[in-house]
Amino acid sequence: MDDFARLLKESWTLVEEHRERLSGHFYARLFLLDPELRKLFPVEMTGQGDRILEAIVTAAQTVGDPESFDEYLRSLGRDHRKYHVEAAHYGTMGVALLDALRSIAGDGWNLEYDQAWRDAYAAITEKMLAGAAADDNPPFWHAEVLTHERYGRDTAVLTCRALQHPLSWRAGQYVSLEVPRHLPRVWRTYSVANAPNDDNVLEFHVRTPSGAGWVSGALVRRVRPGDLLRVAAPMGSMTLDRSSERDILCVAGGVGLAPVKALVEELASFNRTRWVHVFYGARTAADLYGLAGLQELVAAHPWLSVTPACSEDPDFDGELGDVSDVVSRYGPWTAHDCFVSGSARMVRATLRVLAEDGVPPESTRYDTFGNL
Repeated sequence: MDDFARLLKESWTLVEEHRERLSGHFYARLFLLDPELRKLFPVEMTGQGDRILEAIVTAAQTVGDPESFDEYLRSLGRDHRKYHVEAAHYGTMGVALLDALRSIAGDGWNLEYDQAWRDAYAAITEKMLAGAAADDNPPFWHAEVLTHERYGRDTAVLTCRALQHPLSWRAGQYVSLEVPRHLPRVWRTYSVANAPNDDNVLEFHVRTPSGAGWVSGALVRRVRPGDLLRVAAPMGSMTLDRSSERDILCVAGGVGLAPVKALVEELASFNRTRWVHVFYGARTAADLYGLAGLQELVAAHPWLSVTPACSEDPDFDGELGDVSDVVSRYGPWTAHDCFVSGSARMVRATLRVLAEDGVPPESTRYDTFGNL
């Protein structure tokens, strides 16, 4: 580890356990420096307001490896256009960030840490601004909800059509959604659940715990056909390598099925030689909302197999147990390209199984709903 990366990691340990205070100080300082910036954020800042700060901190951890994360930072800059962030705002955010880090770290902070974060933020800003400047697309797309289908109390599958401008994405990517009618200036990321198509139609699978609010709650319980959403630019690298000849393993938990379904749909358009094994897990049979659609794909494509599993349904006529454990019983997977999508716990468990099976890290891509 070079000194630059070491200084960033060392200094972060001084504030990591005080993220709430760091966030509060950052935004208080930011809005004091430029009160007009408050208009860019939702009225209720809890949770949602932390997203820009989290993005900056995450990016700072990547600058020690600029080759690997160049596109990530450029895409982050493109994505932040949806917040109406302008070039001049980056300088203000940098001042607020350094002030927050110094204040929360206290006596442990030193000049070396300060300079490392200045350099990191300068590198982040340069790449994010370059990404934003190079993007000819709008900051976001308006999209009309076409269909909305509920599965139980907590899950919905909806489709929408992007209006006015074509929206290009790759199977396996995700976008940010805003529901301006109900939650203006509040965004949340969702995987696109279908492969690209000429009709500009996107499908989303959304689950919200009972009683939860925010964007998922609005999408499940309040959105109806005809409503307008806002869709930001696609991001993410859990995409297919079409040049690979390796067979494919996909592991999906709950609404983590969304990007897996998109990947299978894309494969259906060209694949003839690669075996594709999908493991789809949920707590109960009722939670396997997408199983019927997967079985239709199996009937149409002989190279595809689907293995459903339930972890809390002893009457289920299929595999029982956590989907990660089921996957381990069917290995080895060392000769496969592996895709994993679901809750943080499920993804963590599956990655552990694949690592123990000897799957090389470069052969695995994942998308997690929550922190690993």
